[in-house]
Amino acid sequence: MNVWLRPATPLDAGQAGAILHRFQQDTSWMPKEHSGAEAISFCDQMIAKGWVSVAEVETHRRIVGFMAQDGAEICALYLTAEARGQGIGKAFLARAKAASPSLKLWTFQANTGAQRFYLREGFVEVQRTDGAANGEGLPDVEYHWPPKQGESDHEP
Repeated sequence: MNVWLRPATPLDAGQAGAILHRFQQDTSWMPKEHSGAEAISFCDQMIAKGWVSVAEVETHRRIVGFMAQDGAEICALYLTAEARGQGIGKAFLARAKAASPSLKLWTFQANTGAQRFYLREGFVEVQRTDGAANGEGLPDVEYHWPPKQGESDHEP
């Protein structure tokens, strides 16, 4: 799959929102709280802030993933099921690492695949919470890159 990363445009909100909504629908532990239209609106808001890059299949003009980054914080990283394991997530993170001396992100404790991915990419777990501060109310994990002195370097 030939994919290139580029800044998102407002016209990408529909495809990015569909990826986000599909993840919600296909993930058993994820609450089904938001409609497809709400996911598109959420992606549109992040795109308007200039936070989003997309992974586009070169020949089809089809988006297979997106990452939202606000300064040092990775706010979202989602790929279609077919795009996972193709190096696209790693490419998004490489770009983020090149642009910022440090990064932080949160993922849900139930998302063990994401946790393995971030640990492989050099992130370290900093803390776990009960999820009271996130919109879904799910327990989550904060990760940092690169590890700072004194931060945990153990796997969950």
